[in-house]
Amino acid sequence: MSGLALWLVVALPAVAGAGLCLGGRRVERVAAPLSVAVAGVTLLLAMAVAQSRPEVSIAFILGSDFALAVDALSALVLVTVTAVTVLVLAFAAGDISESRARFHGLMLLFAAAVNVTATATTLGTLLFAWEIMGAASYALIGFFWREPGRIPAGATAFLTTRAGDLGLYAAAGAALAGGAGLGLADLPDASTGWRDVIAGGILLAALGKAAQLPFSFWLSRAMEGPSPVSALLHSAAMVAMGGYLLLRVAPLLAATGWAATTAAWVGALTALALGAVAVAQRDLKQLLAASTSAQLGFIVLAAGVSSVAGGAAHLVAHAATKALLFLAAGVWLSALGTKSLGELGGAARRWPVVGVAASVGALSLAGLAPLSLWATKDEVLAAARESSLALYVVGLAAAALSAAYAGKALVVIWKTADVGQHDGEPGLLEKAPLVVLAAGAALLGLLALPPVGDSLRGALGESSAPTSTVWELLLSAVIAIAVVAAVTRWRLPEPRWASEWLGLESATEKLVVAPVLRLSELLARFDDRVVDGTVEGMSRGSLRIGGVAARIDVHQVDGAVEALARGARRLGRLAQRPQTGQLHQYYVQVVALVGAALLLVLVVR
Repeated sequence: MSGLALWLVVALPAVAGAGLCLGGRRVERVAAPLSVAVAGVTLLLAMAVAQSRPEVSIAFILGSDFALAVDALSALVLVTVTAVTVLVLAFAAGDISESRARFHGLMLLFAAAVNVTATATTLGTLLFAWEIMGAASYALIGFFWREPGRIPAGATAFLTTRAGDLGLYAAAGAALAGGAGLGLADLPDASTGWRDVIAGGILLAALGKAAQLPFSFWLSRAMEGPSPVSALLHSAAMVAMGGYLLLRVAPLLAATGWAATTAAWVGALTALALGAVAVAQRDLKQLLAASTSAQLGFIVLAAGVSSVAGGAAHLVAHAATKALLFLAAGVWLSALGTKSLGELGGAARRWPVVGVAASVGALSLAGLAPLSLWATKDEVLAAARESSLALYVVGLAAAALSAAYAGKALVVIWKTADVGQHDGEPGLLEKAPLVVLAAGAALLGLLALPPVGDSLRGALGESSAPTSTVWELLLSAVIAIAVVAAVTRWRLPEPRWASEWLGLESATEKLVVAPVLRLSELLARFDDRVVDGTVEGMSRGSLRIGGVAARIDVHQVDGAVEALARGARRLGRLAQRPQTGQLHQYYVQVVALVGAALLLVLVVR
C-alpha cells in the first residue's frame, strides 16, 4: 500500500496537470481549486510515505529500472516540496486570473517532476525527471508569452541550465562504462577514472540548476515569470534540486576528493559573490533572485564538506523563507505594479499582514537569532570550519552580506513613504500562505538545533558530524544584528561592478545562448534548403517518373493489352468457322487431325 502511495505522489499531480493543460477553457473555472486539492492530497501522501519509506520500481531502460525510494533525506525534502507547492498554488488561486488551466496544469507537471527528482534512485529516472522539470520551467517563465521579453528570458534560462545538464548524460555514460551501473548509491564504486567523470558530470549539472557560478545569472532572467512561479522555482523546486542532488551524491564527491573540494569552494564563492550582487540590486525580485543563488551556495558548500544534515536543514528553512519573500513581492507587484525598491517605500505599513510576514522572512534571511536560517547556516559553517578555516571565513563573510541585503529590503518596505496608487487589499488566499510560511521561516531552524538536529543527523548517519558551538552561534547572531543595524542607520553602498550580475549574463549570451541560437538558425536553413530541398526534389522527380510511367502505361502497356485482345478476338472468330453443326465436316476434321498426329509420330520416330 505504501508503494502505491509513492506512485501516487508522482502520478497524481502529473495526470491532473496534463488534464488541465489539455482541457483548455472547459476546465478554466475548476483549475485553481482542483490544483490546490490535488496538491493537498499529494502532501498527505508524501507525509505518509515519509513514515513508511517505500521503494518501488518498474522496467524502464536496459540496465536500469524506473526506481523511486524514500529515505531520511528524500522524506524531508519531499514533504518540503509538496508543502510549499500547496501554499504557492493556493496563493496563485487568488493571484493568477489569466489562463488558469494552463498555469495550474504546468505548475502541477513541474511539481510532479520535482517529486520524481527528490525520490529517484537511478540516473535514468533522474534524467527523465530532470528533462521535464527544465521544460516545464521554460514554459512557466515565459507563461505570459505575449508580453515582450518573456520568451527570450525563458530561452536564456533554459539554454543556460541545459548547458549544464549535458553533464548528467556524460555521468550516465561514464557510470555504465565504469561498471557501477546507473544506481545513485552505486556510483562511488565505479573505477577510478570513470568515477571522476561521473562526479564531474553530476557536479556540472547540479551547479547549473542551483544557479552557482558561473551559471548564476539565469535566475535574473527567470524573474520574468509570474511571482508564484518564482516562489516555487526558487525556493523548494528546481534551484533547490541542484543543491539536493549534490547532497544526495555527497559520498561520490568525497570519494573523488577533488569534486568535494570544488563543490565546497564554488558554493562558498557563490554565496559571497552573489551576496554582493544582491546588495547592488534596486529591484526587489532581482535582489531575491541573487540571494537565492547565494543561499544555495551554502547548500552546495554543505555537500562539499559532507554536512548532509546541515545542507538539508538549510534547504528546508530556505524554502519556507524564500517562498514567503517571493509571494510577498508578488502581492506588492500586483497592488502597485512595480518591483522597484525605490517605489516600494512604506509597502509593509500599507499592508501590515504582508509586511510583518515578509519581515520575518527577511530577518530569517539576515540570520537573526532565533529565526531559522541563523541556526541552519551556522550548522553548515561549523562543518566548513572543520574542513578549512578559509572556507569558514568566506562563509562567514557571505553570511554578513546576507544580513546586508536583507536589511536593505527591510529598510525600504518599512520606511515612511507614500506607496501611491494601488489596487486594494490582497485576499485571504494570498495572505494565508504568507502566515504559514512565516511560521516556517521562524521555526525551521530547529532542524539544526538539539534535540531535533541530533535526531536528523542520526537519521542521516552523521551522529558524529561537527556542529556549531554556542560561541559560533553568538558570533553569527551578533554580526547579523550589527550589519542590519548599520544598514538601518547608514545608506548601504551598492557596488556597481556587481549590479549587472558580474557580467555573467552578457558573457553567457555571447558564449552559450547566442551560439546555440545561431546554430539553430543554421540548422533551420539547412533543413529548409537541403533537407526540404532534397525532399521536394525527390517529390518532383517522383511526379516526373509517375508521368512517364503513366504515358508508358497508356501508350505501351495498354496498347499491348488491346493488341493481344484484338488477336484473341480474331482467333476466336477463326475458331468459330469450323463449328458449322454438320456431321460430315466434323468427321473430315477428325480424320485430318488423326492423319496429322500419325504424320507427327512418323516424323519424330
